[in-house]
Amino acid sequence: MAGEPRTNDRADVAALVSRLTSEVNEIACGKTRTIQNITSQMKILALNALIESARAGKHGAGFAIVAQEVRNVGAQIEQIARDLEAQLTRRTGELIESIGDMTRRSHGDRLVDLALNAVELIDRNLYERTCDVRWWATDSAVVDCASEPSPQAFAHASERLGVILSAYTVYLDLWLCGLDGTILANGRPNRFAVAGQNVAGQGWFKEALRLRSGDDYVAGNVERLALLGDAQVATYCASICADGRSDGTPLGILAIHFDWEVQAKAIVQGVRVDDPNRSRVLLLDADRRVIAASDGQGILDERFPLPSAHPPSGTYCDNHGALVGFHLTPGYETYRGLGWYGVIVRRAD
Repeated sequence: MAGEPRTNDRADVAALVSRLTSEVNEIACGKTRTIQNITSQMKILALNALIESARAGKHGAGFAIVAQEVRNVGAQIEQIARDLEAQLTRRTGELIESIGDMTRRSHGDRLVDLALNAVELIDRNLYERTCDVRWWATDSAVVDCASEPSPQAFAHASERLGVILSAYTVYLDLWLCGLDGTILANGRPNRFAVAGQNVAGQGWFKEALRLRSGDDYVAGNVERLALLGDAQVATYCASICADGRSDGTPLGILAIHFDWEVQAKAIVQGVRVDDPNRSRVLLLDADRRVIAASDGQGILDERFPLPSAHPPSGTYCDNHGALVGFHLTPGYETYRGLGWYGVIVRRAD
């Protein structure tokens, strides 16, 4: 909303108010202690006056009454000063604690916003991948190769896939697969000699065989793919249908392999956290597996301890006192997302 202070601005204001409150408390307590010192001096003077009046006998009786009253007034003032100091300390302590809670909430809100930003950026990126695979599955060279396989058709399809790869650098390779799982052609045959290999056992291929039409797609989880040199990829698939029609008879599967490591690294390291040295930006899959990390640690191996019972977004403190902000993917356009999370971890001071 226009004119509304940003989260980090609110945190700065809260920190300023907390500091000023502490200073006011210190000044007030200092003044009350000064009052107590003065009343202590009054009591001593009153005591000395009582002693002197006693020495004066009946001639000092009237003065003794005045001295006693001065002593009583001093005691009352001292008690008032003590009560004031106690109340000021309690009230300002409550105020400082309240401001601290507000500051922590502001920091938490900012972490949640950043976590959402990270997962939204990757979702928007991956939405484009779902569009790419469905579009390229209708390419005439791809359709012709799947419908009438031949060495000439394989070569032409491979050449066409190579042209696509030259313009779309976010992919490692594009594979044209038969319905039996055999790779018929790929876009980078000189780099990845995968033609003739069979991928029927791959999870993404099995899912692709169940697609109902050319309008549907498969978005695979991030994995290391041996045929691509154990590179981290996110594989997207679409059906190749007869005549390139979405309702045509399935002829094969087009699989496109998104170069995950490079693209995801750019996103998590590009999130503008307040203190990069104390913060860790993560993307988690639906199983809480780390699939991207700004520090490059634990990717595809670490399981992040995100609480199982939690809302789609929020904050909490972990066992080490770090503040954790998280947000579930909201999806983008027709891409529903895969249940991934953006997570920001800010270590304690």
